[in-house]
Amino acid sequence: MRMNYIIPEYRHLIVSNLCSVLNTSIDGLYVTDRHGMTIAINRTYEQLSGLKAKDVLGKNIKDLVDDGTFDTALNPDIVTSGKSMTRVQVTSKGRRVLLVGHPIFDYDEDVELVVTFVRDVTVMSRFQSQINHQRDMIEKFSSNIQKLSVQKQIITESPLMQKLLGVLDRVASTDATVLLLGETGVGKDVLAHRIHERSDRANKPFFKVDCTSIPENLIESELFGYVAGAFSGASSKGKAGFFEIADKGTLFLDEIGELPLPMQGRLLRALQDGEIVRVGSTQPRAVDVRIIAATNRDLEQEVVAGNFRSDLFYRLRVAVVHVPALRERQEDILPLIQFFLERFYQKYKKTIRLFPTAEEALLQYAWPGNVRELENLIHSLVVTSLEGVIREEDLPPAMQCAKRKLDNSAVGLQANYANFEGKSLKEIMAELEKDVLLEALKVHGSIAKVAKVMNVNRTTIFRKIRKYTDGEVS
Repeated sequence: MRMNYIIPEYRHLIVSNLCSVLNTSIDGLYVTDRHGMTIAINRTYEQLSGLKAKDVLGKNIKDLVDDGTFDTALNPDIVTSGKSMTRVQVTSKGRRVLLVGHPIFDYDEDVELVVTFVRDVTVMSRFQSQINHQRDMIEKFSSNIQKLSVQKQIITESPLMQKLLGVLDRVASTDATVLLLGETGVGKDVLAHRIHERSDRANKPFFKVDCTSIPENLIESELFGYVAGAFSGASSKGKAGFFEIADKGTLFLDEIGELPLPMQGRLLRALQDGEIVRVGSTQPRAVDVRIIAATNRDLEQEVVAGNFRSDLFYRLRVAVVHVPALRERQEDILPLIQFFLERFYQKYKKTIRLFPTAEEALLQYAWPGNVRELENLIHSLVVTSLEGVIREEDLPPAMQCAKRKLDNSAVGLQANYANFEGKSLKEIMAELEKDVLLEALKVHGSIAKVAKVMNVNRTTIFRKIRKYTDGEVS
């Protein structure tokens, strides 16, 4: 049963304006009868195929295929099967078009007409390319979201860290470039995320790029992207880099001190000009990205050594924040231990507690790997614990040795106290200072290294050691 989709009294209006109606379609239209005769096309078909009405109207589909006007047609197969079909067609003008043909039946359910919608394959390919590009961006974004799903809460009771967080919060609102300096594992990535969360860009993307994890020959394309065919193995559709996908947001460049010198120049231009150029392109693209950089290297020394560009260093050194090592903020060790224990309680459904002697050993350890080392240790202890209790002997040997060394030092001090009788406090402290400095010089080999380790001016160390080696005690 056929449905009537036209008001009867307006049917003549539609019929009289049918050509105009067909010409409003954004698809090309090609209409043939059951014998393959071309009886109608629209203006869009002429634009898409490059063919004119005079080239095809009144001509049979089979003849048009035979004389090379186009290489294939749907009409014969649709008439035979009575089913809709899709096919790609190439015209004599070199155009590639997508054909989507549909049968129109008469009252005897025989195919009377074939209506073919014609679409531009080039435009569809462009749409597909854009979709693939968006998918790549979403995948990158999702990957970074997963990386950032780790705990970003800052656990601290240290006055030193409380002061630092206050500085970070003031810097966050300025949109200035931030340079975070500190040893590996102190939590620079967590602080970078805090800056982003307290900035005007908080609702925009945050991306972390670990400059040590990207091969040197791929750093440029990862940061700035590339165009199709830029290099062997490149995607045929090109790819956006981190600067583009972080546009309007924050880009955290971790371990920036590891960037090769040529890339440092490219990065400097991007920061100064606010635009990037994809690999293989000459067309600049404007980007609006806030940069937070971090490194465990002494960039000033790297500049002197020629390993880091001075102009990039000065461009990054707008707001410089020194993140203290965990051994410099011992007030945070126990709160962090408790925090990580609770996190891994929830993950593994295991209740673990520390014996006081184990707790004391952890407090006395120097933590060269900082917060990251502490987190990994607690994770390991929770996973391997059998009794739900962590004793001192369950700790790594280095941590047990740290406690024994401190205990032995206290015993030695008590045993040698008799040697200090009759001496003033100034004389006692001078003797202790002398022993410590001479031992440090023996261990580190130079006054410069001793000064750096003890965070004291080199001249001061030199003066004191010279005094003690000359036999002066007072």
